[in-house]
Amino acid sequence: MIPTLETKRLLLREISKEDAGSIFSCFSKEDVTRYYGQETLNNIEQAEAFVDFFLNSYKDKRGVRWGIKLKGHQGIIGTIGFNAWSPKHKRAEIGYEIHPEHWRKGYTFEAVSRIIQYGFDEFGLTRIGAVVFMENEASIKLLTKAGFEKEGILRDYMYQNGEANDTYVYSILKDNR
Repeated sequence: MIPTLETKRLLLREISKEDAGSIFSCFSKEDVTRYYGQETLNNIEQAEAFVDFFLNSYKDKRGVRWGIKLKGHQGIIGTIGFNAWSPKHKRAEIGYEIHPEHWRKGYTFEAVSRIIQYGFDEFGLTRIGAVVFMENEASIKLLTKAGFEKEGILRDYMYQNGEANDTYVYSILKDNR
């Protein structure tokens, strides 16, 4: 079981099969996937496969993904979690997306702040990284606000729509927060 985390306005909870519709609603939008390294979803079956991937990732200790739920509302508005989780090396990479209807309301920052705390305090991480497309100004601004520092450029690191893209790598360290 993935533990439920709480913030002032959000519940970060385990993703279930019932969330496939919300995940499809989010990942079927090019505005969401253009900086994600993931092709835009075309059908609900692809969203159901995402749910399975997220659940198996936690079971296999490769990552953890929470659904972002507004308190008092049904369904989820996005997901957030850790990818490339290495318990042995006490590190993981953060990843997140949120439905465009909920952009610029501070929800993603609220969720990022909470899982950074959780990652350091409960997972015992010493480093949380982030890989972000160089053109993704909103995510860069969010990461910087959350205390991440830019480390460098990963050349031709992520493919989107069949094209290789350079990305920035950011990190936050437990001792530097």
